[in-house]
Amino acid sequence: MDLPTLWFVAVAVLWTGFLLLEGFDFGVAALLPVLARGSGENAAAQKRADKNLMLRTIGPVWDGNEVWLITAAGAVFAAFPGWYATWLPSMYLAFVLVLLGLIVRAVAFEWRHQEHDPRWDAAWTRVITTGSLVAAVGVGGALGATTLGLPIGADGYRVGGAFSWFGWPVVLGGVAVLAYSVVHGAVFLALRTEGPLRLRARAFALRWSPLAALPLLAWAGLVVLRSGGLVSTVLWLLAALAVVGTWSRLKVDREGQAFVGWALVLLASTAAIFGAGYPTVVASTIDPAFDVLVGTASVSDYTLTVMTWVAAFGLPVVLGYQAWTYWVFRKRLTAEPEHDHAAA
Repeated sequence: MDLPTLWFVAVAVLWTGFLLLEGFDFGVAALLPVLARGSGENAAAQKRADKNLMLRTIGPVWDGNEVWLITAAGAVFAAFPGWYATWLPSMYLAFVLVLLGLIVRAVAFEWRHQEHDPRWDAAWTRVITTGSLVAAVGVGGALGATTLGLPIGADGYRVGGAFSWFGWPVVLGGVAVLAYSVVHGAVFLALRTEGPLRLRARAFALRWSPLAALPLLAWAGLVVLRSGGLVSTVLWLLAALAVVGTWSRLKVDREGQAFVGWALVLLASTAAIFGAGYPTVVASTIDPAFDVLVGTASVSDYTLTVMTWVAAFGLPVVLGYQAWTYWVFRKRLTAEPEHDHAAA
């Protein structure tokens, strides 16, 4: 395997890791107004306790998961400047929205627990949900566009006005990532919590997982039909079977196995997308001759060699630290008194 191909695989792994880990963060945040419930005289207090519990499940890991996005974008910039120079300027407005969503989301996590006022709490909780929704849709739309097509001309630049990038590939990618993340968050909550919230999260995932997987499977299927082979087709079939496996495990209350199955849906789908798309890194909807390819978008072999050595030493440290974090915070959580704002 030559170095440009190796780094294409590395970039694909980084984007997949981000969607897998940050995906359940986005999903938990999106489900805050859906799964947090209350009844009777203490309905408001019960709802706030549920929201606190939901946010506590992702509190220790959400910011670490965002590192995958920074690393993925940095790897594209460093290893494939041609990809970066075509993709990001073509979707400049979309990426600005993603950054704004991530910024306000991070601020909300930090500020939410600074006051013990219900209105303050509710306002910043809504900001967490909104920022997560915007970021999930934006990242999905950007990845959908780069794999399914952007209006790229012969010079590698976008053709058309400021919104010419917006089309069905962006919509499909955005819906796919959001739908996957919502169910991912529900399965994660079922795995990490006890009590009524766990039951509601599992019921939500059981009901919606088959439907939520359809946009992602459609996205992967379109790329495979356009340029895939036997391996990518098998990967797509594996993703489809993993949806069935996830549903069957949820049916018998096996949340851990369901979480693995739902993760496999994403892993197989993204492997099919990137594998079928190779060597194209940005597909052109104007003419396939204008596609941006791995070979023409990458830096020199010398630069890639240096980057490979750096990654070989640095990546295990980062992975080890993050794995240790998940191990430390592996136990199920239960609702705590209303005044506990430890989620941030």
